[in-house]
This record gives sequence, C-alpha cells and structure tokens, in this order.
Amino acid sequence: MSVADGARPGEVRLATDPASIHDATLAFVGRILSPWTDRGDCPRNMREARERGREAAVEIGEPYRPALSGLAPGGFAHLLSWLQGSRRDLALQMPRHADRPTGTFALRSPVRPNPIGLHLVRILAIDTASGVLRIDAIDALDGTPLLDIKPYLPSVDRPPET
Repeated sequence: MSVADGARPGEVRLATDPASIHDATLAFVGRILSPWTDRGDCPRNMREARERGREAAVEIGEPYRPALSGLAPGGFAHLLSWLQGSRRDLALQMPRHADRPTGTFALRSPVRPNPIGLHLVRILAIDTASGVLRIDAIDALDGTPLLDIKPYLPSVDRPPET
C-alpha cells in the first residue's frame, strides 16, 4: 500500500476486494433526493445533517409504493442505502480524527465490504401516489440508491436501560 493508492498509514486491506465477489442480488427500491451533490460538502453523519437544517426526500419506485402503507408523517424510519462509489477493500482504517487504525466494523465510515448506509430520519410528509417521502435531513449524496425502509420502533430499537 502506498499513499498513491489512497491508503493512510496503518490501514490494512482485505485479501480479496468484496466488489469482485457476486454472492447476492439486491433490488433498489428508490433513490435519495439530497441537497448534497459533492462528497466534500456532504455531512458526515445525521447529527451534522440536522444541524445544517436542509430537508431532503426519498423517491420510491412505482412497484414499491404500496409498501409505504403504515408509515406516517412525524414518525421515524431507518433508511438503508447503497453508498455506491465507496471503497470496499479495507479491514483497518485510519480515521482522520483518530491517532491509530480502527477496524471497519467499529466505524460508521462508508468504506466497508458492503457499503450499506444507515440513516435514521423523521418523515415530514408522504405522497403515496408519487412515492415521495419528505424527510428532515440526510447524510447521503443526491441519487444514492435506496435498498429498504424500516420503521423505527422504540420498543425494539432502543437499547435496554442499565
């Protein structure tokens, strides 16, 4: 590894790039309509996205629009997205904010074997006919493919109290 290939000191690559293995098929159910078009401008996380105060939307493909039934404005949902264009070959990463490498599974970085994004959003409005959900914020680029939507359920998604 060298700096020329984009690696930071301490990073460790996987022996095989997961992008070269074809063992699953995914169907994109829609796309994220984001105010962010440049990776350098995109918020790094949902907290930062909310602080910037820019709403976004999700557009669901026509065949999947009946699946929106049961979602409601004001509620929260997990969006699962495909972070296309992300590197997939690092086991250890050197975050800019850290002093030592960290395992990919201990980070929220988009660089991972399967670049799946997780975004907890508040639904502001739903237009089932057009398949558009307005959401409070997003930390993904415009046009990011959407894999799934799952409702946030406080009774099962909240960690147990200690």
